[in-house]
Amino acid sequence: MATVIFYQKPGCKTNARQKQMLEAAGHVVFARSLLTEPWTAERLREFFGSMPVASWFNAAAPRIKSGEIDPAAFGADTALAALVGDPLLIRRPLVEADGERCAGFDRAPVTSLLGGAAGRDAENCSRPRAAPRCPDPHPVAESFPR
Repeated sequence: MATVIFYQKPGCKTNARQKQMLEAAGHVVFARSLLTEPWTAERLREFFGSMPVASWFNAAAPRIKSGEIDPAAFGADTALAALVGDPLLIRRPLVEADGERCAGFDRAPVTSLLGGAAGRDAENCSRPRAAPRCPDPHPVAESFPR
């Protein structure tokens, strides 16, 4: 059993399903809002590891879906500035467990926490045809002490 800090968009059905998967595997999950967390470029960068810069972005974000933002056009520094400035652009969930961090639900430490059961399907948006965005999230109380 691990303690997992799970940065999510409150109200996101996909993130809710992902949290349930972790809890069903016996882990303790503390959810935090990705949107209200006080991100810095340095702290956020720790979640991306060796991922290509374009994959740091949430492909389902309204500004990306509309074509306003092209993740492939960013270098690391400008991407981090954009992500800190607009957290809806961050690929989610961001996960911390056992000293490891990741962005997305298809990589370690998530894959090891779920015994390899996570994957791309667990990361796909539950509302792929939502027009043009999910409902605005409601603030949630943080459940993990800082």
